[in-house]
Amino acid sequence: MNPEGTVITEQLVRDMAPARDDKCHKNDFGHVLVIAGSEFMTGALLLCASSALRSGAGLVTAFSTREALEPLKSYNPCALTASWEDGVTATLRRASALMKKTTAVVIGPGLDESDPRSKALVEEVLLNAKALVIDAGALNIISKYKEELLPVLATRKSRGLLPAVITPHIGEMRRLLKGEVTPEVCAKFAVDNTCLLVLKDNKTLIYTPHDTWYSIQGDNSGMAKGGSGDVLTGLIGGFLAQGIKPCNAGVAAVYMHSKAGLLAATLKGKRCMLPIDVLETLTQTFRETGW
Repeated sequence: MNPEGTVITEQLVRDMAPARDDKCHKNDFGHVLVIAGSEFMTGALLLCASSALRSGAGLVTAFSTREALEPLKSYNPCALTASWEDGVTATLRRASALMKKTTAVVIGPGLDESDPRSKALVEEVLLNAKALVIDAGALNIISKYKEELLPVLATRKSRGLLPAVITPHIGEMRRLLKGEVTPEVCAKFAVDNTCLLVLKDNKTLIYTPHDTWYSIQGDNSGMAKGGSGDVLTGLIGGFLAQGIKPCNAGVAAVYMHSKAGLLAATLKGKRCMLPIDVLETLTQTFRETGW
């Protein structure tokens, strides 16, 4: 197997840009539900939801604990918010109602894996979310309950849902596999589980359920900071909400994220740049890419 696959270029991504009619309204550009954050990881929700807003989605609703929602409300009042209820059943009921109003779901960044509501929400979105991105804490929950949850991931397409996009870093992928992470094993995982696998490392690789793969050029140590992946996850969710197919959404988001990171490194320096700088350079990145 050639580990490089198809190299993602600006021209490839430019051709994936969705049409944007100036006569449209917010409901024409999708609605993202972001299930993320916890009391001690409030930044993950802020970065992910704000990135989804920057993607061009018409609406973004952040669904999290009350503590995690407060920083987002201050930083980005453009996001709608809804808080978890005290019990599992009530939280699931609220999540189900929110999902009926949205076109894509993102779950996982900053999620408290020990909270029983988190596992219940992962199960709920695997079963019912039409378009779905799974990251971080949600991936660790799937790893912990692999025999129960991987079959649900694998059968999404047969149940009329879009293949999920999963975005593990190397450590999370090792937990999913419980073994060595190689291109061959990752390609097989994507096919066997009918998902798009975006594997984050110093070089991001994308494996599709159709046994094809992509890679992105542009190493950047400035991105090696907690929170960088949350920005990517939000972008993918926002693109899915606008009707972009999972493979194109993953490829385009990886490119935009990488390019924004390189721009942030130029402006701030690789040592000093922060994930929020990547978020804030997305506007220039989109303009330059022709989106």
